[in-house]
Amino acid sequence: MKPMQQLVAAIALAMSFGSAHAGNVLVVLSDADHLDLRDGKTFATGFYLNELMQPVKLLLDAGHQVTFATPQGRAPTVDRSSIDPMYFGGDAEALKTHQALLDRLAITAKDSSPVLSLARIEQIGYGRFDAVYIPGGHAPMQDLLHSPALGRLLGDFHQRGKTTALVCHGPIALLSTLPQAQRFTAQLAGSGKATAPTQWIYAGYQVTVISNQEEELAKAALGGGAMKFYPQTALQQAGMRYRSNTAPWSANVVVDRELITGQNPASAVAVAKELLSRLK
Repeated sequence: MKPMQQLVAAIALAMSFGSAHAGNVLVVLSDADHLDLRDGKTFATGFYLNELMQPVKLLLDAGHQVTFATPQGRAPTVDRSSIDPMYFGGDAEALKTHQALLDRLAITAKDSSPVLSLARIEQIGYGRFDAVYIPGGHAPMQDLLHSPALGRLLGDFHQRGKTTALVCHGPIALLSTLPQAQRFTAQLAGSGKATAPTQWIYAGYQVTVISNQEEELAKAALGGGAMKFYPQTALQQAGMRYRSNTAPWSANVVVDRELITGQNPASAVAVAKELLSRLK
């Protein structure tokens, strides 16, 4: 799809669900369809279906506008393993409903996706958006964590105190605002330790993200590969204060100033509800 067609499609999508007083939420996804692991291995991934579509459906049902973007403006990829009723409380009909909405919005359609690039979002103006939401899946670990364009967007939202919601692996995107994000993540991947910045906009914030314990429990899904580092460790070493759930895979949401973070797939709905309360 050509850039102008993308913009028209994105605006049409927002207007088709919105009202005159609706909020406009920017949903940022990864361009990546895989995660680079240690020893040259890769893991096919993308966004988790429920982590994207449960909040999107709630936002649209409430009359809010939604605009989708990725760093490069490519159609994002759904993690096939997430197309499972288990992520929808075991409800197969709920899974079908959210799949159908994904198809209707054409987010993953290679030739007709309304997804914009973050460069285009910057041109449009961050002021057009009332909140930003970043779902998980492993894909954000590939590119969002050190995207300069995302760093500028999140930095602007932080400065203005505008709601920033992230879930599961999504909170790793906060690292994009580090002064030297690439260097920080390279240190983590190399030695497991990184030098914390002397000043960082999110230093001292309370946050949650998929825990190291949950990553270990899910390690078999990587097919024998190993992640270069875990997001909990990364955010802690960058200077954030981590808060976990009391039992693996149970929902957990942490709110600190403009940040709303959810720990895992089970936290997506609660994150969305907290986001919705900020848009009233």
